[in-house]
Amino acid sequence: MIRYEDAGVDVGFEIHPGEDVFDGVTFEMFLEKLGNHKRCRINYDPSHFVLQQLDYLEFIDFYHERISAFHVKDAEFNPTGRQGVYSGYQPWKLRAGRFRSLGDGQVDFGGIFSRLATFGYDRWAVLEWECCLKHPEDGAAEGASFIRDHIIRLTDKAFDDFAGAKADRRSVRQLMGIVSRGVV
Repeated sequence: MIRYEDAGVDVGFEIHPGEDVFDGVTFEMFLEKLGNHKRCRINYDPSHFVLQQLDYLEFIDFYHERISAFHVKDAEFNPTGRQGVYSGYQPWKLRAGRFRSLGDGQVDFGGIFSRLATFGYDRWAVLEWECCLKHPEDGAAEGASFIRDHIIRLTDKAFDDFAGAKADRRSVRQLMGIVSRGVV
């Protein structure tokens, strides 16, 4: 990590099922071994959490300061009495857990983009497409607009900012139709 520090580069580890770092607990263990180095970051991909049945929204609450990139990828998990998380080594189309095009799976992207905006996330949001059904050209075209439509431009004021302003009594009386002998 020293060389990354010298170059000013963050290293974002993708939390991924079946790998050494696959959830928040294993990331914390890894981070501890690195002395909680500030350049050790997370490449956040909610599709991996769907496949593992982890709470991907709460993950943002815990680790938002460490998220350096966001793979915008959808997934679905539909277990049966015959297969679950590991999907019986079936082809992608037949697995209980599989990747889908944006909006076709179970990921709550409105919730994710809202959480990230709440915490001031201002880094990458990159389409990662691996759908088991849809053609890649269609997935790319739809995915670009999907991401654009979900990015939240933060407001610079609260909806009720007017409440602290001094009231113009004359204007208020006019609006309410309260007139006294020609005097407003």
